[in-house]
Amino acid sequence: MVENTEVKKVRLDKWLWAARFFKTRSLASAAINGGKVHVNQQRVKSSRAVKPGDVIEVWCGPDQFTIVVDGLSARRGPAKEAQKLYHETQESIAKREEAAALRKLAYQGARPAPHRPSGRDRRKIRSFTGKQH
Repeated sequence: MVENTEVKKVRLDKWLWAARFFKTRSLASAAINGGKVHVNQQRVKSSRAVKPGDVIEVWCGPDQFTIVVDGLSARRGPAKEAQKLYHETQESIAKREEAAALRKLAYQGARPAPHRPSGRDRRKIRSFTGKQH
Protein backbone atom coordinates (compact mmCIF):
# COMPACT_ATOMS: atom_id res chain seq x y z
CA MET A 1 0.00 0.00 0.00
CA VAL A 2 1.52 3.34 -1.09
CA GLU A 3 0.73 6.49 0.88
CA ASN A 4 0.43 9.90 -0.73
CA THR A 5 3.19 11.91 0.96
CA GLU A 6 2.34 15.17 -0.77
CA VAL A 7 -0.02 17.22 1.37
CA LYS A 8 -2.17 19.86 -0.31
CA LYS A 9 -3.76 21.51 2.75
CA VAL A 10 -2.65 21.73 6.36
CA ARG A 11 -4.28 23.58 9.22
CA LEU A 12 -2.16 26.37 10.71
CA ASP A 13 -2.14 24.89 14.23
CA LYS A 14 -1.12 21.48 12.88
CA TRP A 15 1.64 23.01 10.74
CA LEU A 16 3.08 25.02 13.67
CA TRP A 17 3.08 21.83 15.75
CA ALA A 18 4.75 19.84 12.94
CA ALA A 19 7.34 22.62 12.43
CA ARG A 20 8.12 22.37 16.17
CA PHE A 21 7.24 25.93 17.18
CA PHE A 22 4.91 24.55 19.85
CA LYS A 23 5.11 21.36 21.88
CA THR A 24 1.43 20.46 21.46
CA ARG A 25 -1.26 21.31 18.97
CA SER A 26 -3.44 22.77 21.71
CA LEU A 27 -0.64 25.20 22.66
CA ALA A 28 -0.37 26.22 19.01
CA SER A 29 -4.13 26.73 18.82
CA ALA A 30 -4.12 28.79 22.04
CA ALA A 31 -1.34 31.02 20.67
CA ILE A 32 -3.24 31.54 17.41
CA ASN A 33 -6.47 32.39 19.24
CA GLY A 34 -4.50 34.70 21.56
CA GLY A 35 -3.24 36.77 18.62
CA LYS A 36 0.38 35.59 18.86
CA VAL A 37 0.41 34.24 15.29
CA HIS A 38 -0.24 36.28 12.14
CA VAL A 39 -0.26 35.02 8.55
CA ASN A 40 0.54 37.56 5.84
CA GLN A 41 0.18 40.34 8.47
CA GLN A 42 -3.38 39.31 9.36
CA ARG A 43 -4.77 37.71 12.48
CA VAL A 44 -6.16 34.28 11.60
CA LYS A 45 -7.95 31.27 13.05
CA SER A 46 -6.44 27.87 13.83
CA SER A 47 -8.28 26.22 10.96
CA ARG A 48 -6.76 28.44 8.26
CA ALA A 49 -4.97 26.46 5.55
CA VAL A 50 -1.26 27.13 5.16
CA LYS A 51 0.35 27.15 1.73
CA PRO A 52 3.97 27.51 0.59
CA GLY A 53 5.00 31.15 0.35
CA ASP A 54 2.91 32.34 3.32
CA VAL A 55 4.72 34.69 5.70
CA ILE A 56 4.01 33.76 9.32
CA GLU A 57 4.86 35.86 12.37
CA VAL A 58 5.05 33.85 15.59
CA TRP A 59 5.64 35.26 19.08
CA CYS A 60 7.15 32.58 21.35
CA GLY A 61 7.82 34.13 24.74
CA PRO A 62 10.01 37.21 24.26
CA ASP A 63 11.09 36.18 20.75
CA GLN A 64 9.36 37.04 17.47
CA PHE A 65 9.97 34.81 14.46
CA THR A 66 9.14 35.91 10.91
CA ILE A 67 9.20 32.81 8.74
CA VAL A 68 8.30 31.86 5.17
CA VAL A 69 6.60 28.52 4.58
CA ASP A 70 8.60 26.28 2.23
CA GLY A 71 6.80 22.96 2.68
CA LEU A 72 3.76 21.32 4.24
CA SER A 73 3.54 18.47 6.70
CA ALA A 74 0.64 17.19 8.74
CA ARG A 75 2.78 14.98 10.97
CA ARG A 76 5.45 15.86 13.50
CA GLY A 77 8.79 14.37 12.55
CA PRO A 78 12.41 14.82 13.52
CA ALA A 79 13.79 18.33 13.98
CA LYS A 80 15.82 18.04 10.77
CA GLU A 81 12.62 17.48 8.77
CA ALA A 82 10.82 20.27 10.61
CA GLN A 83 13.55 22.77 9.67
CA LYS A 84 12.95 22.01 5.99
CA LEU A 85 9.34 23.23 6.26
CA TYR A 86 10.32 26.92 6.58
CA HIS A 87 13.10 29.47 6.53
CA GLU A 88 13.46 32.51 8.77
CA THR A 89 13.99 35.95 7.25
CA GLN A 90 17.33 37.71 7.80
CA GLU A 91 15.60 40.69 9.47
CA SER A 92 13.94 38.34 11.95
CA ILE A 93 17.24 36.67 12.84
CA ALA A 94 18.91 40.06 13.37
CA LYS A 95 16.04 41.34 15.56
CA ARG A 96 16.05 38.20 17.72
CA GLU A 97 19.83 38.35 18.23
CA GLU A 98 19.64 42.04 19.15
CA ALA A 99 16.79 41.43 21.61
CA ALA A 100 18.71 38.53 23.19
CA ALA A 101 21.78 40.74 23.63
CA LEU A 102 19.65 43.47 25.27
CA ARG A 103 18.06 40.93 27.63
CA LYS A 104 21.50 39.62 28.54
CA LEU A 105 22.71 43.14 29.36
CA ALA A 106 19.59 43.93 31.38
CA TYR A 107 20.08 40.90 33.64
CA GLN A 108 23.86 41.19 33.88
CA GLY A 109 23.92 43.20 37.12
CA ALA A 110 20.95 41.53 38.80
CA ARG A 111 22.21 38.54 40.73
CA PRO A 112 20.32 36.61 43.38
CA ALA A 113 21.64 36.50 46.94
CA PRO A 114 24.38 33.89 47.19
CA HIS A 115 22.91 32.22 50.29
CA ARG A 116 20.13 32.28 52.84
CA PRO A 117 20.57 34.73 55.73
CA SER A 118 22.42 33.24 58.67
CA GLY A 119 21.18 33.55 62.25
CA ARG A 120 23.33 36.63 62.74
CA ASP A 121 21.95 38.16 59.51
CA ARG A 122 18.37 37.48 60.65
CA ARG A 123 19.02 39.20 63.99
CA LYS A 124 20.39 42.23 62.15
CA ILE A 125 17.36 42.30 59.85
CA ARG A 126 14.97 42.10 62.82
CA SER A 127 16.77 44.89 64.70
CA PHE A 128 16.77 47.05 61.57
CA THR A 129 13.08 46.55 60.74
CA GLY A 130 11.98 46.61 64.39
CA LYS A 131 9.94 43.42 64.04
CA GLN A 132 10.10 40.79 66.74
CA HIS A 133 8.95 37.56 65.10
